[in-house]
Amino acid sequence: MSQYTKLALALFLGLAFYTLALLLFTQTQSLLIGTIAFLVTLWTNEGLPLGVVSLLPIILFPSFGILATKATTMNYAHPIIYLFLGGFLLAIAVEKTNLHHYIADKVLSLFPSTPRGIIFSLALTSGLLSAILSNTTTTLLLISIALFLTQNEKLKMRFALAIAYGASVGGILTPIGTPPNLILFGIMSDKSLEPIAFFEWIMMVAPLVFLMLFFVSFLLSIGTKNITIHREKHLQALTSEQKRVLYILGGLIALLIINAKIQPYWSGLGMSEPVILLGSGLLLFLSPFKILDWEEDSKKVPFKIMFLFGAGFSIAKAFGVTGLADEIASNLLAFTHLSPLLLLVIVASLITFTTEITSNTALISIMLPVIYAISVQSGMDVRLFMMVATVCASYAFMLPIATAPNAIAMSSGSVKITDMLRYGVILNFVGIFLIVLIAEYFWKYFI
Repeated sequence: MSQYTKLALALFLGLAFYTLALLLFTQTQSLLIGTIAFLVTLWTNEGLPLGVVSLLPIILFPSFGILATKATTMNYAHPIIYLFLGGFLLAIAVEKTNLHHYIADKVLSLFPSTPRGIIFSLALTSGLLSAILSNTTTTLLLISIALFLTQNEKLKMRFALAIAYGASVGGILTPIGTPPNLILFGIMSDKSLEPIAFFEWIMMVAPLVFLMLFFVSFLLSIGTKNITIHREKHLQALTSEQKRVLYILGGLIALLIINAKIQPYWSGLGMSEPVILLGSGLLLFLSPFKILDWEEDSKKVPFKIMFLFGAGFSIAKAFGVTGLADEIASNLLAFTHLSPLLLLVIVASLITFTTEITSNTALISIMLPVIYAISVQSGMDVRLFMMVATVCASYAFMLPIATAPNAIAMSSGSVKITDMLRYGVILNFVGIFLIVLIAEYFWKYFI
């Protein structure tokens, strides 16, 4: 398919979604829907480079009266983007010093060296770390190591996705693992709902987490049976440069753990994770570490992924400013007459697929008050419905703008959007099925 054909397809789908949206939404809201369809099509068919498509909202949103230029561009300086920058700098240092070879050999010595064994170990490690650290931080720390376990591009793609998906899956294991969980606890407090205890939460979601981690690993390992991994051992004494990078990584992980809130037991240090990550990355340019050189190493930073996040934050902002998010949420109130189980399926499906194109944090902030109203009107357990919505906000696997781990996997250069779509759509439906099943037959006995 030529570039002109891909662009024509994107325009056609954008116009089609705009026209259909006019039947339900305002002109501005319909323009936003059409623009999102246009952007998602170009991200998917690669009609234009990823970075170019990601910058288009700066032109399209003001042109169509969706968002002003300043309101759009400020999203490209979101704090989380600087968290990514710090993580990328650390990953560049790991690669530059060949520290990844040492760490990779250490990891492989603990798990089977088959593709299936490595995929499972990466997903499990990523999932467990994400229960304590943010899924963004976990993915950044692991992905640069995993990509050097093999030179096989097919396996690199699967390894990167195992880490990204594992981080999203494991992020819900504790209330502190991902921002939507914390938003849920905040809204429950505002609504005077009985809170879910920290360890009760873990007991409730652990079956879901481990079932999803198993399925992610199984799905990604299909077709890898006959692939062998040839690797040379690099276990030699660490160089002084490698030790300096390890000191920074060790200090970073320790600081992130100490900084994490574990209410009511520990309130954390109150430091910003973007500040911690960016500060750690910038240390690499300073003495006594002095690992990176700005003129040489800054060229390796994947700025296109930073632009991609700016586009995602701009879309999330536009959802709120145009009233589209509120309009979609209000339409849910018409379904309160349906059976509780069917309502759970509708809520889970809507959240899962909507968060593919907008920030899960922004979406859950908007949707939880509406889910609360739906639950009250339908006579169902409020906390059950709100918890289902919160978990589904983290279980979006199809697009790079859906979650931070997805975008990091894309930044590796080993994952194409078509790869993410192929595996992600299956995992979305499996996630919805498992969440509804466990909520209906397990969670309801806890809350």
